[in-house]
Amino acid sequence: MLRSAFVFYSVGRYDVKGKQLLKTLGKHYIIDLGFRNMLLGYRDADRGHMLENIVFLELLRRDYRVYIGKVGETKVDFVAEKPDDKLYIQVTESMQSPETRERELRPLRMIQDNYEKIVLSMDRDFITSYDGIKSLNLIDWLLA
Repeated sequence: MLRSAFVFYSVGRYDVKGKQLLKTLGKHYIIDLGFRNMLLGYRDADRGHMLENIVFLELLRRDYRVYIGKVGETKVDFVAEKPDDKLYIQVTESMQSPETRERELRPLRMIQDNYEKIVLSMDRDFITSYDGIKSLNLIDWLLA
């Protein structure tokens, strides 16, 4: 009922290498983070999930069909498709730590096609690309 009322969106999982939708392990995003805060309380430690929710809603607003990507055993936060465009997007609060940077870049490096690959974070850094994978500030991306 909550999906029918557009309180939650359900997102399917997409196998990037096999280029097919999977029937399991979907994900749900809430339409208004205020509902989430009301139900769970405001938890500052959960900012990465909130940023991911914001990116999901923006991709819908930009008329993309959105899926959760799977590449081998790793996941891509979003595979966004239009008839003439496809994006692979990872969302993280920060790319400053080498472990986080590697975790976010690994699935994108495993994708062998030539569609645009982006990591969105809250960082403002002079590094804008990692081996062809764009690194963008989330706020700038939202305003573009």
